[in-house]
Amino acid sequence: MNQTEKANVFKSLHVKGDPLVLYNIWDAGGAKALAKAGAKAVATGSWSVAAAHGFKDGEAMPLDFVLHVVERIAASVEIPLSVDFEGGYAEAPELVTENVRQVLRAGAIGINFEDRIVQGEGLYPVATQVERIRAVREAARMEDIPLFINARTDVFLGSDPSEHAELAPDALEREAAYAEAGADGFFIPGLTQHDLIGDIVDAASLPVNVMMTGALDTLAGVAEIGVSRASYGPGPYASAIADLTERFNSLQ
Repeated sequence: MNQTEKANVFKSLHVKGDPLVLYNIWDAGGAKALAKAGAKAVATGSWSVAAAHGFKDGEAMPLDFVLHVVERIAASVEIPLSVDFEGGYAEAPELVTENVRQVLRAGAIGINFEDRIVQGEGLYPVATQVERIRAVREAARMEDIPLFINARTDVFLGSDPSEHAELAPDALEREAAYAEAGADGFFIPGLTQHDLIGDIVDAASLPVNVMMTGALDTLAGVAEIGVSRASYGPGPYASAIADLTERFNSLQ
């Protein structure tokens, strides 16, 4: 498949109630292993990629280094690759466009794009993030690839679960605005309450992506509430490192 075909296949895998499973990887070896095991697509996790190469999360890893990793993964597997691109390594829309073009040239067909102000405080105002998402879509237009933009909101991440019901309207306002700006999916990491996720799924026009953690402990459970994409974030990397450490300790 060429990039356009991969992008179209990737989009078709987002089915409400039958979620695409993305067990996030951090290198070409992991991507090849999952492809061989039957994965339909692979996706990086920014925290995992950074940690695997000795960097902190939050765009501390140089962009050129990120692009090299993306290029190696894309060249190593035939299945679609989505990249966790954090905040696009830029604030200004025109710079976001250029950086996303580079990710596409490296072989990705999807990105996660978050509304948290990376290396700053809080979230971008809705209007600002809308312009940034439009800049991502412009990059896809310029490269002539139907990039899957997974618009991530950090409304819930890091906040107290007792506040999540009150935050849901803000999340839905952002979903509607991001969809209008050209997003293809809506990612709500940090929200684990099944009933609230179900409410967002029902109200959203975009396929909803959750991060499998806490109460989100089975794929059957999130499928039942209508999720279209289930990703695992830093969990696979943490498990792999714990296993490596345990195996080494057993040698002592």
